[in-house]
Amino acid sequence: MSNLPTHHRSLSNEEIEVEKNGGLNLGKTQTAMTISPELFEKLYLSPKTPHSGDALSRFANPTAMGFVGFVISTFTFATILMGWGGASGLAGVAGIFFFTGPVLLILGTIFEWIMGNFFAMMVQSLFAVFWLSFGLLQLPTLNLAGAYSATGNATEGAASKEFNSVVGLYLLVWGFALFTFFIFTLKTNCVFAGIFLFVTIASWLLAGAYFKVGTGHYATAERLQKTGGALLFVVAALGWYMTFVIMAAEMRLGINLPVGDLSHFWPKTDVPLSNVEKQA
Repeated sequence: MSNLPTHHRSLSNEEIEVEKNGGLNLGKTQTAMTISPELFEKLYLSPKTPHSGDALSRFANPTAMGFVGFVISTFTFATILMGWGGASGLAGVAGIFFFTGPVLLILGTIFEWIMGNFFAMMVQSLFAVFWLSFGLLQLPTLNLAGAYSATGNATEGAASKEFNSVVGLYLLVWGFALFTFFIFTLKTNCVFAGIFLFVTIASWLLAGAYFKVGTGHYATAERLQKTGGALLFVVAALGWYMTFVIMAAEMRLGINLPVGDLSHFWPKTDVPLSNVEKQA
């Protein structure tokens, strides 16, 4: 380091190169990045906050990894709900509920925690437990619906009002949880907010489908199911777009796709928490 005072210190060639690239250090042997709050929120889907460690410069961005698991699972789930190609039932793709989605999302949760990305950690853990819990309902070997039948018949139990009301209430509660997360996505970008808005509505529509099955209104239930599936397809498409945006930025693809940054509508978050408390 130079002995010159900070305000007189000359910039090194590497630092000049960083300035030319808009704050991104693109050196081949240097992995650390100095990025703006807006770019941080695009890469990590969290408002930029001070980090005490150097995890961001030492570890790869795990956000896209969790998104891949979420997107592949959601695309599959949505197309089956809509009945594409005559598809019906989810037992044949039970792997999306236990491996494709949860494995990548749980790994993403752990690494987001290590890197200190609070909101991304919360989001990925939320979807990981959803796929695991909802996946249990799709395993024929567990015969969970059979518990709602006097004879232990799974088909009979799956058509009962009690079973469908239980699952419907579960999805209803999930909708409220997702809506809460939607409120916080309004500090990030439009794409991420859109994902949570549509998945919230889809959750409530699917809850309605279960309630209608329980009361014997199968035609209405089918319409609600297909509408919910269509919204989940939109969610998956937005998720894939967000995944591509993150990977393009990380791989320096040179494509700057818009995500509808919302962070500039809010007070700056890249300040110590103690300063925020003083301002409150």
